[in-house]
Amino acid sequence: MRRRGSPPPAGPPGPRKHVEITIGEDGSAGSGKRQEERHVRLGAWIGNQRSRAATLTPERIEQLAAIGMRWA
Repeated sequence: MRRRGSPPPAGPPGPRKHVEITIGEDGSAGSGKRQEERHVRLGAWIGNQRSRAATLTPERIEQLAAIGMRWA
């Protein structure tokens, strides 16, 4: 039990706050391909996919369903 005013117990961040770090090509023109580090907020990404469900291709919906996407 926590006392009033004490900080919450330490633990992993909630799903909406989870940040996934990906590394990929930055897409800039030129002869060399540079690597770009991107920070993706996982909860925001899931929310965006759900809100755009009507505009996603059937193939994309199938891919998301295959990895266990819940739409509600």
